[in-house]
Amino acid sequence: MTKPNFRTEYDSMGELQVPADALYGAQTQRAVDNFPISGLTMPNTFIRALALVKYGCAEANLKLGLIDQKKAHAIQSVAEKIIAGDYLQHFPIDVFQTGSGTSTNMNANEVIANLASTECGENIHPNDHVNMSQSSNDVIPTTIHVSASLEISQKLIPALLHLINTLEIRAVELQSVVKTGRTHLMDAMPLTLGQELGTWKDQIRDNLNRINESLNRLHALPQGGTAVGTGINAHPDFSINVARALAEKTGIAFKPMTNPFVGLASQDTAVEMSGQLKTLAVTLMKIANDLRWMNSGPLAGLSEIELPALQPGSSIMPGKINPVIPEAVAMVCAQVIGNDSAITIGGQSGNFQLNVMLPLIAYNLLQSIELLSNAARQLADKAIDGFQVKLENIQLAVNLNPILVTALNRVIGYEKGAAIAKRAYAERRPVLEVALEMTDLSEEQLKKLLDPTLLTQGGIG
Repeated sequence: MTKPNFRTEYDSMGELQVPADALYGAQTQRAVDNFPISGLTMPNTFIRALALVKYGCAEANLKLGLIDQKKAHAIQSVAEKIIAGDYLQHFPIDVFQTGSGTSTNMNANEVIANLASTECGENIHPNDHVNMSQSSNDVIPTTIHVSASLEISQKLIPALLHLINTLEIRAVELQSVVKTGRTHLMDAMPLTLGQELGTWKDQIRDNLNRINESLNRLHALPQGGTAVGTGINAHPDFSINVARALAEKTGIAFKPMTNPFVGLASQDTAVEMSGQLKTLAVTLMKIANDLRWMNSGPLAGLSEIELPALQPGSSIMPGKINPVIPEAVAMVCAQVIGNDSAITIGGQSGNFQLNVMLPLIAYNLLQSIELLSNAARQLADKAIDGFQVKLENIQLAVNLNPILVTALNRVIGYEKGAAIAKRAYAERRPVLEVALEMTDLSEEQLKKLLDPTLLTQGGIG
């Protein structure tokens, strides 16, 4: 007997009670019942990309004469609504589900079939029509590539370009500010703040180049491989037609994978891209921690810069302000590095002709892209763009830096230089004063040799 607020649905295993207002059917409900594990569902960006793949598959089937126009257009109409963000509440399946993602694929098939049937007034079947020429085994790997490609192109790359531009502007602005360099967290030869920020800029640029190089492989889609890679039940031209439809819809140069077996059996490209994201996270962690050190203080730390004051820093210490944006970015980086470990293990789980950790890989890859996109913008806008330079503190540290004596090496030798540095440090006096007492060099010679600005330009003094 049907329970109140439920309806009876059927699949190949029999009947099942489904919420009356649910757009999905029996297979989705079985997955909901089987996997009450984390409460985490597949990201909306993945579901929208999945609908995009269904749109492309319907287009290919129509062009190849495998489905009539009325059914194809109804499927595409519903898919477009999901792409736009409608009906996402009807995708309730946990990330930790069947490793092929079959449950999520059937969830999409059932929702689209239900709505498309109503739209066109004909019976549209989840498997026979929405899933025509497809298998979960090629749909989900294809959706991983499509969703990641879209998120990287639309969110991550613009965010990194914005961060690069912000760093470049500040580097030019601060190119004449000379500060103490540090190696091993100890005083070293001077450099300019412009050189420091320019280094961060080029690190981000290198990361962007790495990501762009990997995108070419991410644009290759295994759709058309169907169950194991042979393409059983799919027209030979199905894969090229799907790729063309997706390329026309998105403006991204999607193409069929040369060997679809690779795209089903492995997730090597997702692992590669995750590695690039991990490298970006390592870079952002370095920048975030440098900012925290430079901001430390205001009295007992380095106090070279002052980050924007964004919120009270303590529930007990009035007036305390913390470097909250670099801290948040550092946590993002830790999460992305952890996600990469999960994706790496997921990538190792290709058994014979199918990888069986596809939902895990999709979830973590898309989360990493989203976190890095948002963190890069916050770092640019709320930390780098607005920090103030504390020139007095910077100049005092440069003037008292005993390591400036390195510039005298070729004139007085290393041993004499070491003695000057030790005495200057012990007496808290500028190197120039001590060198004037311990060498035969004139004050004019020493001023020229020890000019911090000239020392930032390299070469032999």
